[in-house]
Amino acid sequence: MIHELISWLLETIGSMGYPGIFLLMAMESSIIPVPSELVMPPAGYLIHQGRMAWLPAILAGTLGSLAGAYANYYAAHYLGRPLILKYGRYVLIPPDKFERVESFFLRHGEISTFIGRLLPVIRHLISIPAGVAGMNHLRFTLYTLLGAGIWCSILTWIGYAIGQNQELVMAWSHRALAWVILASCGLVAGYIWWQRRRQTLNRNKP
Repeated sequence: MIHELISWLLETIGSMGYPGIFLLMAMESSIIPVPSELVMPPAGYLIHQGRMAWLPAILAGTLGSLAGAYANYYAAHYLGRPLILKYGRYVLIPPDKFERVESFFLRHGEISTFIGRLLPVIRHLISIPAGVAGMNHLRFTLYTLLGAGIWCSILTWIGYAIGQNQELVMAWSHRALAWVILASCGLVAGYIWWQRRRQTLNRNKP
């Protein structure tokens, strides 16, 4: 099953080029379940073959992620939380999943938009609570681009280094994800410490 999917993705990305990467990653960042772990590594493999270049491939994936994220952002912003809870199950967003992602966003603040881009499940839904909250567009764009750019770069490098071996691609993607999660935990801890320190300094001001 995975072998056929990767073969199809290689053929699709090879024929459509960078717009194909953009489209597939936009789908991955919205509510359509297209795993980025099966999109960017084939692009890396095509780079290894000399059929693509590093910068355009990563830019296409990153900007596609931003486009999909904004689709979710605006849908959530204009529909609102009650409609998402009521009808989200019909577009693969059951209430319990949305509430978990919303809780993640509320616990970690706006930086969760960056961290969420690096985490499975949360990745394609983190834009929804950001849209409900009306998060500042500049910060939303910056955090999304940073998170998506890092993840796209990691996956593209894995595809470049390993090639078309789907078992190794998935194994190395999972290893990379584990390291990314550890780094994200450190980032969250540092962010919380910085926020608390800033609040303490503000309270101690005369």
